Amino acid sequence: MSETEQTRCGFVALIGAPNAGKSTLMNALVGAKVTIVSRKVQTTRALVRGIALEGAAQIIFVDTPGIFAPKRRLDRAMVTSAWGGAGDADVIALLVDVRKGITEEVEAILAKLPDVRAPKVLILNKTDAIDPPRLLKLAADLNEKFRFTDTFMISALKNRGLDHLRSKLAAMMAPGPWLYPEDQVSDAPLRSLAAEITREKLFERLHDELPYESTVETDMWSEQPDGSARVEQTIFVAREGHKKIVIGEGGRTIKSIGTAARKDIMEAAETKIHLFLFVKVRENWSEDPERYRNMGLEFPRS
Repeated sequence: MSETEQTRCGFVALIGAPNAGKSTLMNALVGAKVTIVSRKVQTTRALVRGIALEGAAQIIFVDTPGIFAPKRRLDRAMVTSAWGGAGDADVIALLVDVRKGITEEVEAILAKLPDVRAPKVLILNKTDAIDPPRLLKLAADLNEKFRFTDTFMISALKNRGLDHLRSKLAAMMAPGPWLYPEDQVSDAPLRSLAAEITREKLFERLHDELPYESTVETDMWSEQPDGSARVEQTIFVAREGHKKIVIGEGGRTIKSIGTAARKDIMEAAETKIHLFLFVKVRENWSEDPERYRNMGLEFPRS
């Protein structure tokens, strides 16, 4: 950035149906792992902010929970959080998985977009998965339903079209000072990111065997004299049977989860990590307001 170039800064909310690729896209745009990714729907529970620089612009991406028809209290809290993140943003980016097209969930989001005042752009993700004629028709159909400021065709996983997307979003940011230091990539505390990383590995290892309500909390992060850190985390599950699944025969499953999590936590912390995992049963935690506050969610009263 030249000394005469005016700085820009703003928030871009990434919204969409579950598993549209929002978390993968934000990690790719930021250039670091700041939010977790898994095949399990509704993995992202609260707002996660990732910070990217593009020339003189600082773009603060807000990864929101997938928007879907909520059935449970936790579902309602997540959807409320997603729309809250959209309402506070300078630009709304609707991400659509082109393989699924215009689903009921996408239709419901389109119906609510007029209620949000910020400019809206359309991002068609996983474009390498369908042929060009189908892609162009989908883009035309979506823009017929809602007039977007711009349409982008990308593959977040394969890093295609992201430079153009980042450049265009940077130009949409308003002039103003940066809100974060130049080398900061997220506003999440490291211990929170570490807990989310372990939850990601939990879901990767036990995708269909464990309900998505399971959660992870970092109980201790202690700096050691040699510069390493001792990290203790608790995996909370809702049933005794789930605890046995997480631990696995002879402790093999939890050891595998810990090994995978420790690798990513070390990369995020840029130091050696000694990770210790514990599993506890916490029944009906989804009815406890304190648990929602720990996740950065507002507890729905009904």
